[in-house]
Amino acid sequence: MTDHTYAWLPERHLGVAATLSHADELIGQIADLLFDYQTQPDDVIGLREVPAGRFSRTVVERVAPIPRKVPLLVADALVALRAALEHALFAEVEFLDGAPLDEKAAKLVEMPASDTHEKFAEWKKKRARNGPPSLRAGGELARRIEALQPFHRHAQAELHPLARLVLHTNHAKHRTPAITAVRLAVMIRDDQKPRSLRDYSPLPEEPMCIGDIIAETPLGTKVPVTLFPTVGINRPGTDRWPVLIKELDEISGWVRTQAVPRLITGTEPPEPPLPARYEITVGHEDEREAMSMGSRTTAVDRYQLRLGAASARIDLADLISRIDGSPDRGQLVAWLEQLAAAEVMERVGRLGAAFNYEAGIVLRNVEILNGLRDEALAFGRETQTAGEH
Repeated sequence: MTDHTYAWLPERHLGVAATLSHADELIGQIADLLFDYQTQPDDVIGLREVPAGRFSRTVVERVAPIPRKVPLLVADALVALRAALEHALFAEVEFLDGAPLDEKAAKLVEMPASDTHEKFAEWKKKRARNGPPSLRAGGELARRIEALQPFHRHAQAELHPLARLVLHTNHAKHRTPAITAVRLAVMIRDDQKPRSLRDYSPLPEEPMCIGDIIAETPLGTKVPVTLFPTVGINRPGTDRWPVLIKELDEISGWVRTQAVPRLITGTEPPEPPLPARYEITVGHEDEREAMSMGSRTTAVDRYQLRLGAASARIDLADLISRIDGSPDRGQLVAWLEQLAAAEVMERVGRLGAAFNYEAGIVLRNVEILNGLRDEALAFGRETQTAGEH
């Protein structure tokens, strides 16, 4: 039976759950801004066709500016995640050493991010004399810290979540907030849709600029494409621009589900896992009870569901409108808008992907679309009846 009281979490570490919840709230604010930005009526990217001899070039004419609040919130969220690690470490040092630290020892309490064994050995060496006893070589806490180090990722240690967290927060604290830019995540020719996400050709991780040429076709040829612009974040000191929300998700997930529990317990992450978010805007008599009532659904999970549903509503309205007897598009849109994001995605999930127009799947999809049309018609009748009363 799962223990919902978080018995594995000592009283001295209860605050770390609130810090992690605060970080998820900040990521939620970022996600809300990104959703509004990515679904704006005028689109994120504006294009125009430019003749070039026998070809026509599709050129970026406009890129919608990213709200200034986004990079500021990103920096805040990453700093909060790093604080969760540092605070947990400091609390554990004081507990293990049995007394408040003197100023000299306190200054040596920090979470390293070593990409080699040699650098970590140097970190320990600097604490051999004046550092807290618990951080000296051979100590239990030093062992826990070592197990979280980036050098355990044998290939590309710089991509370890801790390495990325420290890279971003050092830059945000000492130089500028996070640097963000629009980049094109995926471009799909509508007449050549791949069978699965694994078949998408990755596009370069680079900011999109006005004047960029994204396609070139023979003059007079129409090639319909679907663009998926996203917001990327620059990894300081590199030319990498990973998807912002994915970078936040990977780092925050590692801090919450791996780093903090391992730092506190020195074991495999125990059950139950810390909630992604719980109510921290009010005080609680029983903090553990409040945590047990929190959610493990992250801000990124909610964002992805919401963004997927926004796209799915457009696609479903288009598909259902082609079915005989369908209501007008306005009624279809109204019906889809009143459905929760999860309800929209459940309906989309009923439809099978009919590659090469497999007859069985096509017929089944028509049957499902007929059912969705009937749902929309019933909604219209109920709405009309309610209006008459």
